[in-house]
Amino acid sequence: MFDLDAYLARIELPARPTRDAAGLARVQLAHRLTIPFENLDVRLGRPIAIDSESVAAKLVGSRRGGYCFEHNRLLLDALAALEMTARPLLARVWLGAAATPPRNHVLSLVTIDGSDWIADTGFGASYAPIMPLADGAEATAPDGARFRLVREGDGWLLLRDGDPVSTDGRTAAGWNGTAWQPQYGFTTEPVHDSDLAMGNHWAMTAPASRFTQMAVVSVVLPHGFAALTDRRYRRRAAGKTAEGEITDPRVYRMRLSLMFGIDLSKEEVAALALF
Repeated sequence: MFDLDAYLARIELPARPTRDAAGLARVQLAHRLTIPFENLDVRLGRPIAIDSESVAAKLVGSRRGGYCFEHNRLLLDALAALEMTARPLLARVWLGAAATPPRNHVLSLVTIDGSDWIADTGFGASYAPIMPLADGAEATAPDGARFRLVREGDGWLLLRDGDPVSTDGRTAAGWNGTAWQPQYGFTTEPVHDSDLAMGNHWAMTAPASRFTQMAVVSVVLPHGFAALTDRRYRRRAAGKTAEGEITDPRVYRMRLSLMFGIDLSKEEVAALALF
């Protein structure tokens, strides 16, 4: 049974949120401010389990992070415990893609008072606020970036207009530098557990998967973003940017702990094979 109180304590919400768009927004932002996006277990050769019990044990009980299949499983379980109607959707991430990417990103579709909203606690590239599922809908993130939803055929495309330093640095294939940059595209067709299992398997095992190729960590800051891609670090906060390459595994381990709340042993950092 899902422990809602433990989840709310993990994301540092002192009270249960209201069952409306404002409450959903509070949950998503609190979640992203406290639980990092990361794929370190993939790089350590550990399988990623995305059943409810395993995800809660890792992200809540062990205070680790995870990637989209873990984060949005946790969000969906929390919303169910809050008696809110929600289900998963699969998306194609256009950031960093050289060709049409697989549907290996998951987000959540939440129905509130008969209206549909998208929520996403597992998008590691930047912070996308909750948004109504409506053509042309826009929302502004705490870092000042704007997001827009547009219809594309039978699906939807999420776009971002904002400072790239508040992201993990990826750009969309074919993007020409204009304001609105594609983030990911999705449809609202039903997604089954078997679909999620296949997407998760690809993400953690495929040679073409970003998560098998590099170690990635990110977390949302109150008005910024911090990302660690292999040894490259970037932090944007209070209008100031700090970035550089980490050359010492001791500094890497310290950065993981202090900035992202991830505590790895010296042996685990060595096993990442970054130094």
